[in-house]
Amino acid sequence: MTGRGSGTPPRTVPGPALLGRQAEVAHVLDLVDARGTEQRILLLLGEAGTGKSRLLAAAADHARDSGVLVLASQGIEAESRHSFASLHQLLLPVLGDTAALPGHLRTALETAFGIAVDEGPPDSMLLRTAVLTLLGGVSGRHRVLLTLDDVQHMDRDSLDVLGFVMRRLTAHDVTVLMTARGCTAPAGLPADLPVVLLGPLTEQAAAELMDAQPHAPTGRTRIELLRQAGGNPLAIIELCRAAGTGGAGVLPGGGLPRTERIQELYAARLRALPETAQRLILYAAASQGEDLATVMTAAGAGSALSAWAPAEEIGLVAVMDGQVHFRHPLVRAGAYHAAPAHVRQQAHRDLAAALTADPARRAWHLAAACVGQDESVATALEDTAELAERRGGFYAAGQALQRAAECSPAPADRARRYTKALRAAQNVGDPLWVSELYDQITALTEDRDLLGMAACGAGMGLSLFGHQRQAFRVVRRALEPDPPANGMTVVALTSILAAIGYQSGLPEIRDPVSAALEGTRTGDHETPYAELATSDSSDAVRAASLAGADPTRAPELLRRIRQEPAAREPAADIAEMTRLLGLGGVAWYADESDLCVEAHRQGYAMLSAFGAMGSAAPSLAAVGAALIDTGRWAEADEHLDRSAALAAVHKWAHLQSDVEALRTTLRALRGENAGSPADSAWTAVGLEENRATHARLLRAAGTAAAAAGDFDGAFRHFRSLYAEDGTPLHYFLSPRSIADLAAAAQRTGREREAAPVVTAVRAAVGPRPTTRMTLLLHHAAALTGPPKDAEHHFRLATVNPVGDQWPPARAQARLHYAQWLRRRRRPLDARALLVPALESFTRLGAAGLADEARVELRASGVTTASAPARDRADPLAELTAQQREIVRLAARGLRNREIAEQLLLSPRTVSSHLYNVYPKLGVSSRNQLRALFEDL
Repeated sequence: MTGRGSGTPPRTVPGPALLGRQAEVAHVLDLVDARGTEQRILLLLGEAGTGKSRLLAAAADHARDSGVLVLASQGIEAESRHSFASLHQLLLPVLGDTAALPGHLRTALETAFGIAVDEGPPDSMLLRTAVLTLLGGVSGRHRVLLTLDDVQHMDRDSLDVLGFVMRRLTAHDVTVLMTARGCTAPAGLPADLPVVLLGPLTEQAAAELMDAQPHAPTGRTRIELLRQAGGNPLAIIELCRAAGTGGAGVLPGGGLPRTERIQELYAARLRALPETAQRLILYAAASQGEDLATVMTAAGAGSALSAWAPAEEIGLVAVMDGQVHFRHPLVRAGAYHAAPAHVRQQAHRDLAAALTADPARRAWHLAAACVGQDESVATALEDTAELAERRGGFYAAGQALQRAAECSPAPADRARRYTKALRAAQNVGDPLWVSELYDQITALTEDRDLLGMAACGAGMGLSLFGHQRQAFRVVRRALEPDPPANGMTVVALTSILAAIGYQSGLPEIRDPVSAALEGTRTGDHETPYAELATSDSSDAVRAASLAGADPTRAPELLRRIRQEPAAREPAADIAEMTRLLGLGGVAWYADESDLCVEAHRQGYAMLSAFGAMGSAAPSLAAVGAALIDTGRWAEADEHLDRSAALAAVHKWAHLQSDVEALRTTLRALRGENAGSPADSAWTAVGLEENRATHARLLRAAGTAAAAAGDFDGAFRHFRSLYAEDGTPLHYFLSPRSIADLAAAAQRTGREREAAPVVTAVRAAVGPRPTTRMTLLLHHAAALTGPPKDAEHHFRLATVNPVGDQWPPARAQARLHYAQWLRRRRRPLDARALLVPALESFTRLGAAGLADEARVELRASGVTTASAPARDRADPLAELTAQQREIVRLAARGLRNREIAEQLLLSPRTVSSHLYNVYPKLGVSSRNQLRALFEDL
């Protein structure tokens, strides 16, 4: 769903290489479609493999489909010494048009291309004029697109001519698109060219591109591949192919198999290097980020930096700041795998010998050189992992522990190390990696504590994949009939059980939580769980589990946590992160939304710094909802973007649907044309065992329908949040939508149908509901209960100042109360509620609701001049001159294409401008735009 309203949908170009390049695609295609006399030139820059050529090809295909003549030239390094080779390639299809040129210009052009024999070189000015005249003549009959690929390899003479021509093309219908490698324009091009830099793909786009490949890797290899590729599309494609077809060779620090294709991509350039340079490149590729001095010492290359010069000159590496930087991820992969196995093994031994002062890195190189099993190597790696975990490096710790397990001769040590690796992988948030390790552990041991620790990760992984019942069975087997001896293992297992119970919404999964925690001691911290190493952290986790199982206990549990004496100086470690997440979880269930957001914000900052966002996975959707409910919508956008990226990278299935639902909800609240969540969100997981996701999707669909004026549809979706007898579909989330159901019922005359649901929800939340639920229930009762009690409930829904913590709900309650008052001919009372409601909606950016409040204000007798000052300000002041003109034409009823023709723009540009300015104007449709201009 795009939420773009009536505008033209964004252009898409098929092909995995362009995933994550939607903005660049739109920009380039707009340039191809543009008309008029403005300069239409663009240079695409980026490292090898970023998709420049693919984007150029997409533009050329689009141009041909639009009847544009495409003239193309590709720089070829072997031809760069031949004068005018690239220019000849570009103009070859139109050389027949030279017959129309004046004789002296035709002669200059034919002489440059070797068609005509002349005693000397062509006059440079005549040649330039000839090319400009030729293109001008061709563009008089056809629109023309010039595509120049790999400009850095074009001959200098061609670039000199084309540079002259490009500066003078504004009088002709010619568009020029170029690509070049690197971050700066090659010599010979005009210095003031418009540039688009194609950087690395975002994490989400990189993950989507990887998933689009045949036989995409899973588990640790998947994450390592994404890390090694660094967002480079070509590297992702080629390394995926390697993982699917290669052997067992690996790059140091990751499981990327060998492939001949990767090797051959750079093999020829590597073989051309002097022997010393080849050796240095291999040792740098085998390194774990060691500094330049260590690499050169291990390689026995002395200290002369001139040894690197041949590799730097051909663009394989850059040596700077005491480090060796590979220009492209595939250079490192190709250099490493091009060497025979025994040479790679010796490189690792040499690097280990040079790292006597760095035990951690030394251990990794010993492991890379190890064939078979070696307890000394396994011990060194385990020590390395403990150091990494203390520093919060869970990914590095998991890698080291898995390799330590593989090097362990004794099965018991192997199982123990695999279990520790699984815990690190769980903190990273990679369910596929966890699943692989869980299978290894269960095949090696029957130790209840080890199996309990492993079940924590496996259960959470299955839950993130959406398999809640299977996750429950895994955790229950670890708890019954004989629970683990270590009490903290029981606490950890129960916290996973509570997370599964919340996501599933199934009582049979939630019910065992409290019983499982009975008798466990929080004072015993002889535990392998660093997360639970303090009483504060274990108590917070226990409280969050109990609150998740029974939210009616949450306020009391939160009160107890707040009464506990705070630690003098909380440590910035995994235990403190766990305490913050536990506190935030209890606050979520207690409807203390501000505390929920703040605690999670602090915890996430620490987790993100340590690369351990897997611990945050169960709470990400809740925090997104809390940000929306508390009116932090800009922060919600950022949070949902980060959550979507994490969900894509780690394949957290239900979170992807949750993010789609929350984004739809937010767009609808803003008054955009949100539509229902995408079909894929409804089918990604089984909704019957993922009721939390189902509830979010239903709320999103209902909110979107209400924003579109479809109150019958809104009622249908909100009513589906409850069973026939009013029992909530999800024990916690469904009750928080009771006021939305009541509002839709009031709009459709179904108050009597909704009233029993309100009664059922009141019973479900217990005799002492939270302040938020109290306010929502009063709001719902005012809309659906007996008319004689309506004002009483409206007052109780709007008077408590604590309700200001949830500005969208508070403003809607005031709006509904004001509408009720106005219908009873009490406009003066209504105005006092409508003014703050309008201010809240305007501040939030809730355009549709703000418009509804304005209408009510006018109906209550408030003229535009009497509206709040911020509402009277000229809303066009923030727009550019072009945007103001587009908006004025749209308000007059012109369509996007008609506006584009008047302003000499593309329809896509018009649509993009309207999409961007609607939120600034507080409108969501052309009808509202016309009403806005009537008010100005």
